Amino acid sequence: MRLLLASKSPRRRQLLAELGIPVEIVSVDVDEHLDTPLPAHQVAEHLACRKSSTYPIGHMADDEVLVTADTVVVLDGQVLGKPADRAAAVAMLHSLSGRSHEVYTGVCLSTNQRQCSFTECTTVHFAPLSDRDIDYYVDHYRPFDKAGAYGIQEWIGMIGVSRIEGCFYNVMGLPVARLYAALNELVK
Repeated sequence: MRLLLASKSPRRRQLLAELGIPVEIVSVDVDEHLDTPLPAHQVAEHLACRKSSTYPIGHMADDEVLVTADTVVVLDGQVLGKPADRAAAVAMLHSLSGRSHEVYTGVCLSTNQRQCSFTECTTVHFAPLSDRDIDYYVDHYRPFDKAGAYGIQEWIGMIGVSRIEGCFYNVMGLPVARLYAALNELVK
């Protein structure tokens, strides 16, 4: 099978490449604004399916699978998106400091014949972060393309995450083990 990844995320590309399955990056243009409110735990899968719906599935080869995904960070039932600027990133990290939150990744897999989707949830516990730690991270890593303003695989994850419950790779943006199982099920 060949995977078509509709994502600009370098982390998703890296994770799929490490599975050893050929991956081609394809483009989809999707408005990620929600017209109607959804419960926070449903947002990521809804957006992943919306991304899939914009791709011309009927033009895919029989051995191709389109993979779309979206990741959201949820604190106290509220979705934290990607920070617009430095001040927003600092504010998000302050809100996560010393607390736990959920990371939801929704994945949609599509072939010419079938489609399936799922959501994976991981709980992340942050230790208290100092202003100095937050400023250092934001200034050196510029996490403006990351939901919740952090990458668990980066410095802030090493010094700030006290524990996680669930899939580490889900927090990076792709629950690889669950994806692999779903791909095997899809192509049976």
